Amino acid sequence: MNAFNRIVLLIIALLLVVVPVLLLLVAFGVIGAEVVNQYTGYRSGISALGNLSAAAFSTGARIVIAVIGALLALVALLLLLRELTFGRRVARSTVMDDTPGHETVITAGAVKTLAEGAAREAGAESPSASLTSDDREYLVSCKMKVPPSGNYAELAARTRENIQRVLRDQGVPLKDVEVTVQGTAS
Repeated sequence: MNAFNRIVLLIIALLLVVVPVLLLLVAFGVIGAEVVNQYTGYRSGISALGNLSAAAFSTGARIVIAVIGALLALVALLLLLRELTFGRRVARSTVMDDTPGHETVITAGAVKTLAEGAAREAGAESPSASLTSDDREYLVSCKMKVPPSGNYAELAARTRENIQRVLRDQGVPLKDVEVTVQGTAS
């Protein structure tokens, strides 16, 4: 998704969060219409909202308005969280071969399992792999523990090489492998 589309979606998501919350606060009398008018400057909308009061609606109508507002706020929050990605992006699946009739796709879960298996094969204990992807290639980050008698640097290098070898042998598009030693295994 390009930057313009992301900005537009972000603005829509923010509006979908702010507008229902503002409407609910004004409708239930938490915020006065004058305060909203002071900060927004939308006099036509505020004058329409100024005639509304909590007493003007029946209990059923208030509940319906509250549910609709909450649903709109929830949808907007989900859109907002989708656009404001925290952490790293990971493709759910990557096309390894797109030759017609021989299409091959690998999932991120399979890549993670392959990386953790390759780390165990190299001698790492309790490996935990995480993935990041740019377009098609994966960046594999593997955290592991070393046996008490093990050499940290040697095992980390061997683990990195083994993960690279296993993933490349399987045809997984690989950008790089990072190995972090977290200490000794108990």
